[in-house]
Amino acid sequence: MSAPQSQDVPAAGLDRRPVVRLKRRGDFLRVAGARTKWVTPGFILQAAPNPATRGAPANADAATLPAPRLGFTVSRKVGKAVIRNRARRRLRAAADEVFPTVARPGWDYVLIGRRDTKDLDFARLLADMHTALDRLASGGGRGGRGGGGRRHGTRRPSS
Repeated sequence: MSAPQSQDVPAAGLDRRPVVRLKRRGDFLRVAGARTKWVTPGFILQAAPNPATRGAPANADAATLPAPRLGFTVSRKVGKAVIRNRARRRLRAAADEVFPTVARPGWDYVLIGRRDTKDLDFARLLADMHTALDRLASGGGRGGRGGGGRRHGTRRPSS
């Protein structure tokens, strides 16, 4: 009988960083306030720089920056508790596969579940997550379906 493989050993050639979970409400609000997001049918991904990286130079290497942090939220609009929990579990499983290798160190992310999260093909969920992280890393952070523009009900300051 062979010994079980450890989950901590990275796959060959992959740089796997641990992803720390966001838990405090203030962190969720700060990430949402940055207004950098990518919208897909299965989820919304919001991103903001970690406040611990404020003093870090722009060209700092990944080893000196803190690990990426990730939070999950699924509102009651998605469904009752059983459905929300399923959506959250699916997002967590997809993020555990994608984020350790793709997420930028020194950044905080929030994944928001949507109605389609529970039914979307898992391979599509993974592909959308890769796309969202790539687009946010390249600075295209207002995209996806219907991601930009002025919010309804807000007034522009008069000149």
